[in-house]
Amino acid sequence: MSLKSKLAIDGGAKAKTTPNIPMYPGGLEIGEEEKSAVMQVLDDKYLFRYYGPSGVESKVKLFEEEFSEKIGVKHSLATNSCTSALICSLVALGIGPGDEVIVPGYTFFASCATIVAARAVPVIAEVDDSLTIDPVDIEKKITPRTKAIIVVHMRGVPCDMAKILTLASKYNLKVIEDVAQSAGGSFKGTRLGSFGEMGAFSFQYHKIITAGEGGMVTTNDNLLYDRAMSYHDTAACWRPGGPEKRFSKARYSGELFPGVNYRMNEITGAILRVQLNRLDGLISKMRYNKSRIKKAIENIPGLEFRRLNDAAGDTGLVLIFFLSDPEITGRFADALKAEGIAASSMHNKSVPDWHIYSYWEMILNKWTATQEGCPYTCDYYLKEGGKVNYSPDMNPNTLQYLHRSVHIDIPPQMTEDDCDMISEGILKVANAYL
Repeated sequence: MSLKSKLAIDGGAKAKTTPNIPMYPGGLEIGEEEKSAVMQVLDDKYLFRYYGPSGVESKVKLFEEEFSEKIGVKHSLATNSCTSALICSLVALGIGPGDEVIVPGYTFFASCATIVAARAVPVIAEVDDSLTIDPVDIEKKITPRTKAIIVVHMRGVPCDMAKILTLASKYNLKVIEDVAQSAGGSFKGTRLGSFGEMGAFSFQYHKIITAGEGGMVTTNDNLLYDRAMSYHDTAACWRPGGPEKRFSKARYSGELFPGVNYRMNEITGAILRVQLNRLDGLISKMRYNKSRIKKAIENIPGLEFRRLNDAAGDTGLVLIFFLSDPEITGRFADALKAEGIAASSMHNKSVPDWHIYSYWEMILNKWTATQEGCPYTCDYYLKEGGKVNYSPDMNPNTLQYLHRSVHIDIPPQMTEDDCDMISEGILKVANAYL
């Protein structure tokens, strides 16, 4: 056996000899345009979106307008994180004590934690072989207390929005899209974040476009926008007509209520305006890289690609494939790492993965900030017969898919040579193990 065909884990030469590129798609593109945008804010001395030196237009406001146009929605509301955007969305929809919200068991923990923050009860559903929420299990988890579904376009790909919206209409449920990992993606030609009543985006450093932190709420509903705007700004600073109108009376019941401070600052907004112009180019590069690798390995027996609800709407963020069982998956991922490929597997993780529900100890044990145990012990919940139970093995399909999955990030900065070496490494390991 030649050193080239001998696995690196057994002492052979590595298939990939170039360094692995960190998965910071927009972050690695930060350059002179972002620097210039930040300096403009500092030169203008306009650091707060609602007031400052006269004659300067808010960069956050401009970013919101440009984001609305990009996504195809009527309103966008900039926040300091996607977690904040999700909480604003839940509050705007009037979801709270006594309500249940369905959320997938494969998503970052914040998607679930925001439900508790809004004083509602999370109900955790299965994902299917797309690794997005399973519409069949959504229907199984609906109770008379269910008020909304948080659908997560996980790891760069869209959920099956056609089936989800049909279910939502059938049971009169609200839909919140968590688009944290899929900004710029689409379903059947329509951008993600424009399907549900509300959408929530992240601009944290790992995301496709970034300012280090930041989030966005999207909606086509005027009332929901007003309520989200009020809540994210303590229901005090922002009012129609500008700061001089901030103490005017409520225009309608439910407009004014105590809120929080989830505002985005002007420097963040300025950076994100530049990053937004990079979005489509970043996605195009990731899609090309992913397609090149998939084409090279598509005929490997025993290797099954993650199913895509709409391949054209995939952002190309990551390549995921399934193997026959968790044991071979773990061995395969370890062998790829030895080949110089930054692959990962959910099998036998030494560090808990906060994207998998079985590690959400605070939820599974119903731990809360105060000893009373609300929202689980809330009278509004209990009197309606509410009783949610959690366990680490309650969603076996989700765990089965994840334990059989190998993940390889697809940075837009990869070259064709990088892609080809990754393909070579996968073929080399498959030839030995499958």
